Amino acid sequence: MSTLMDKMAMDIELRGLSPNTKRAYLMHVTNFAKHFGLPAEQLGETEIREYLHHGIVHRKLSSSYAVVCYCALRFFFETTLERDWNDTAIPRMKRGSRQPNILSKEEILQLFNATGNLKHRAVLMTAYSAGLRVGEISNLKIADIDSKNMQILIKQGKGKVDRYSILSEATLAVLREYYKQYHPKVWLFPGQDPAKAINPRTLGSIFKDAKRKVGIKKQVTLHSLRHSFATHLLEDNVHICHIQLLLGHQNIRTTCIYLHLTRLSVMNIKSPLDTMTGLTHA
Repeated sequence: MSTLMDKMAMDIELRGLSPNTKRAYLMHVTNFAKHFGLPAEQLGETEIREYLHHGIVHRKLSSSYAVVCYCALRFFFETTLERDWNDTAIPRMKRGSRQPNILSKEEILQLFNATGNLKHRAVLMTAYSAGLRVGEISNLKIADIDSKNMQILIKQGKGKVDRYSILSEATLAVLREYYKQYHPKVWLFPGQDPAKAINPRTLGSIFKDAKRKVGIKKQVTLHSLRHSFATHLLEDNVHICHIQLLLGHQNIRTTCIYLHLTRLSVMNIKSPLDTMTGLTHA
């Protein structure tokens, strides 16, 4: 099994999938084999159906988790073992769609003000003001901050695509203060070992601590700052195509989710009944 897992790891790397995807795929195939107590290569279509069904019905796995498990098993059997995969016999669960929770502008400012540690405040402000993913914050280098053109270079983001996002004036002021105090060398936000970038889990803990101090009860994470960034841009009448570029979405449909999060009063949308009758709010 270990030899096959090594081959699968190599197959994943050759496909150019992300390290996170690699870890998830290897974990799912390992768990699949453990579930039956047999090497995964000795299992087949019947066991795959049973395992996926058990996860969905009995373990109550989320649709997203079930889909990743499906993709991992398909990759293993189809690519690593070079077997045929029957889509009809092994149907893929439809991925659910839930609206992400966002923070108001007032809550965002409260988070920043409650964060006494300068480095932590710089992290949160950079994350929100540029709409960055957690891994993108961790991988930022000092050279990626372009203060002349007021932009941030995000190298090899999701899909291994480079892009630029905006550099906020307020964030730049805090970053300069942070630089004078902490003197980072290469990584903008180094970890305990200055030669290494900060751990994404540490970034999550920074947000969680700030959220606790403010007393925010919403189910939000550090990634919610990215959702809030996009929603607030829409409310400020920024064109959705520009937001798509800033977020690095390959498909505009991904960006359109934020249309559902934008307050209707801000979008200035009126019911056709009101336009017909001439009734409006006083």
